[in-house]
Amino acid sequence: MKKAYVFPGQGAQFVGMGKSLYEGHALAKTMFDQANEILGFNITNLMFAGTDEDLKQTKVTQPAIFLHSVILAKTLTDFAPDMVAGHSLGEFSALVAAGAMNFEDGLKLVSQRAQAMQKACEKQPSTMAAILGLPDEKVEEICASINEVVVAANYNCPGQLVISGSIAGVDAACAKLTEAGAKRALKLNVGGAFHSPLMEPAKVELEAAIAATKFNAPLCPVYQNVDAKPQTDPEAIKKNLIAQLTAPVRWTQIVQNMVADGATNFVELGPGNVLQGLVKKISKEAVTEGKQE
Repeated sequence: MKKAYVFPGQGAQFVGMGKSLYEGHALAKTMFDQANEILGFNITNLMFAGTDEDLKQTKVTQPAIFLHSVILAKTLTDFAPDMVAGHSLGEFSALVAAGAMNFEDGLKLVSQRAQAMQKACEKQPSTMAAILGLPDEKVEEICASINEVVVAANYNCPGQLVISGSIAGVDAACAKLTEAGAKRALKLNVGGAFHSPLMEPAKVELEAAIAATKFNAPLCPVYQNVDAKPQTDPEAIKKNLIAQLTAPVRWTQIVQNMVADGATNFVELGPGNVLQGLVKKISKEAVTEGKQE
């Protein structure tokens, strides 16, 4: 029996996240206080007692979810993963939890990533939409037929794919996908077109930051978003992290590959329970649980 730990991405945040961790664990309190210093603003106030609007800002959301996930992992007495993976932003949480980066460097990178992505979003209005009930190939085909920027961004589970692009591109694709029989084409309340070519400016900015950061071999394989394959080589991990910003998240394939490599138990660390639901839709045999103090 192998255990896989999985880490959520943007959208899982909620007001109050991490508060009981902060109040119940000395190590968690130390790490949260350190995060406030590193970031230069009091993120714990926004996490514990802010508003939904505060938490929706990409520059707040990403470090908040990262902190919740990583600090949960660090306070577990039985954290001994056979493999790890994270959805989008969650890949950074997975890498720090598995020892490929230290906490401080990971938080700085996540903060830089969030700010770079927010800047890229401000340059051109863009969005994402969840498409339910169509085969991946059909969604890809229709996106390719649109004369605007719109691409498949998150392969979440069979029959659930998120598209990303310009507002005009996503609107046109949603209309065509609905005509083609999609059960739903639901625009998401996100800051912009993540995992699309519109994130290229952020990718360029993040590349320099990642290149300057020390990475180690993780204590277990990390299944990365870009190709869904297990990776332990620090240089390959860095290359894949950079590519991740404009490439799709291959979550369906990640879970399938983890199961094929022996994972039977999946533990979600961080806010929400979205990944547990996706894992069950990808593999009926998988056992899932979550920890989100």
